[in-house]
Amino acid sequence: MRIIYNVAVLLVLFVKQLAFAQNGLVVFQSDFGLKDGAVSAMKGVALGVSSELKLFDLTHEIPAYDIWEAAYRLHQTVPYYPKGTVFVSVCDPGVGTERHSVVMLTNSGHYIVTPDNGTLTLVAEHLGIQEIRQIDEDINRLKNSNASYTFHGRDVYAYTAARLASRTITFEQVGPTLPNEVVRLSYQKAAYANGIVQGNIPVLDVQYGNVWSNISKAMIDQLGVTPGAKLRVQIFQKDKILYDKLVQLVNTFGEVPIGTDVAYINSLLNFSIAVNQGNFSDKYKVFSGADWTIKVSK
Repeated sequence: MRIIYNVAVLLVLFVKQLAFAQNGLVVFQSDFGLKDGAVSAMKGVALGVSSELKLFDLTHEIPAYDIWEAAYRLHQTVPYYPKGTVFVSVCDPGVGTERHSVVMLTNSGHYIVTPDNGTLTLVAEHLGIQEIRQIDEDINRLKNSNASYTFHGRDVYAYTAARLASRTITFEQVGPTLPNEVVRLSYQKAAYANGIVQGNIPVLDVQYGNVWSNISKAMIDQLGVTPGAKLRVQIFQKDKILYDKLVQLVNTFGEVPIGTDVAYINSLLNFSIAVNQGNFSDKYKVFSGADWTIKVSK
């Protein structure tokens, strides 16, 4: 009976490992922009490890040094890739300092290679932490790069990610395990109380200037409203109110005339506000970050 039990345990562990097996996909994110060769250099390193890898870009337009936005864009994107995909996120104002270089395996089976500087805040919270390993740079560092201290994205992260994604190394060979804790950025979480939902504006839908909140559809549902209803939307920067209007909640922008303010549930199922075929952020000088609060009520 004991032998059967042990075999069953081993089978479960084997199936679990297969579920998280690296799949040859690497997705890059950075605050480098595309004006120089930094992104291309990272991809060159990855292809030098294995020309069979499939390389993709999440974005390279994270505002310089904006760790919070890097965290949000991972949260926005990671769950839609297959299990086993390896992400490289490099927004690293502390490059060369004592912050840990890590690979985090989420409970959803995704690998994220990054400095542990807050970038993992939201994926750790929403996808969960299966395991974290510190990158052993004695093994997982581009050959002859030890004299370089300011481009870990190329020398450490892209190289390690490529080795992992191509199965040149196992996850265990990344380096030693760390406690299942990451550096977390503080932010205002959404809450419902006394008929008012209050949250934060973590990010903009930057191409269009739409304002995305962290207020979930479920919290809007608590207000007892359906599409077509008018909601009172107030937006504050610290204690200063910059917007206070009744806005129609809709399913699609086409339900209101062009130029009309409109409330909707975005692709992440969070409450958002926009100007139909306009730019809400520019029009009302509303932006994102820890200083910004949004309140919604009937």
